[in-house]
Amino acid sequence: MTVTVTKAPFRADHVGSLLRPDRIHLARKKFSDGLISKEELYSIETEEITRIVDKQIEIGLEAVTDGEFRRRFWHTDFLEHLNGVEGYIPDKGFQFKDEETERYDVRVTGKVSFNPDHPHIKEFLEFNEIVGGRAVAKQTIPSPNQLFNKGIRDETIYPDIEEYAKDVIQTYREAIQAFYDAGVRYLQLDDVYIAGLSSTDIPFNDGKYEREQLIDLALRVINGVLEDKPEDLIVTTHLCRGNYRSTWAFAGSYDLIAPTLLAKEKVNGFFLEYDDERSGDFKALQHIPRGGARVVLGVFTSKYGELEDKEKIKARVEEASQYIPLDQLCISPQCGFASTHHGNKLTEEQQWAKLKFIVDTAKEIW
Repeated sequence: MTVTVTKAPFRADHVGSLLRPDRIHLARKKFSDGLISKEELYSIETEEITRIVDKQIEIGLEAVTDGEFRRRFWHTDFLEHLNGVEGYIPDKGFQFKDEETERYDVRVTGKVSFNPDHPHIKEFLEFNEIVGGRAVAKQTIPSPNQLFNKGIRDETIYPDIEEYAKDVIQTYREAIQAFYDAGVRYLQLDDVYIAGLSSTDIPFNDGKYEREQLIDLALRVINGVLEDKPEDLIVTTHLCRGNYRSTWAFAGSYDLIAPTLLAKEKVNGFFLEYDDERSGDFKALQHIPRGGARVVLGVFTSKYGELEDKEKIKARVEEASQYIPLDQLCISPQCGFASTHHGNKLTEEQQWAKLKFIVDTAKEIW
């Protein structure tokens, strides 16, 4: 079943990932130990996805996700199932504040193209059946720009970055069409890479290109992917500075990328982190065209369970409305609650309370 989407992003929205329940953690341990089959693990995941879809609808969310319950990481599970890309264990993980992540990444091993048997397509079909038209079934995937992270492109296969970009664009155009054919009408592209381009040290750059070259390329990749997309498909970009066990990777306002990426990216909405001082002020929002993309202010944190001060949230939304009309604004957590299977440091009860709080706050603002 396909639901027509007209208002997404919604006034109260969320980024997508949810805390994996103990039942899934236990099932994965049993699977890795050879105690249950892959089919049994999949069935348990399906039951838990059904439960959290019901919960999202119960608290009033208009868009629901599968919580990314079948994934280990927010990005690698999608990318490693593309043709020409594989997952592997590197020598070290990514360095976050005070913590190194679990070691896992992807790398290019051949010409990149879309895999028509990509498991995420089948998973969405089943997820959409669970939702059953009761809400909008939102699909999240990593942005194509994640494939430009340092160390992923094999320069012996792709010595020319423009040739690489051409294949990445075509791969994602086919992926988006496949998701659309499966019934997706609300798609989110998660992008840590673009957020990194606004950081002072560009954490994912290999040093060969200037910032402006990379910003220009990132824009061309996204807009190339979205060229001729179905008119009734809502696509948003979520910018993130890292979300791993309640810690983060880097800081930097949106100022350096706003005149290009926020102004010209042909998406229907931006999910922007604004839960603390790492993201800077709201001035960058003035670059987003009036009447254009909606901006989902991530003024709530997914990293901790304590609820924010509602009046302070309202004041922050009012402050943002000085730079972009209130009618173009929405609210959400700054990121998901579990970008990786580890999850952030809060309880599931706190997670639901925070999402319900966002729904209730949005009703008071709009």
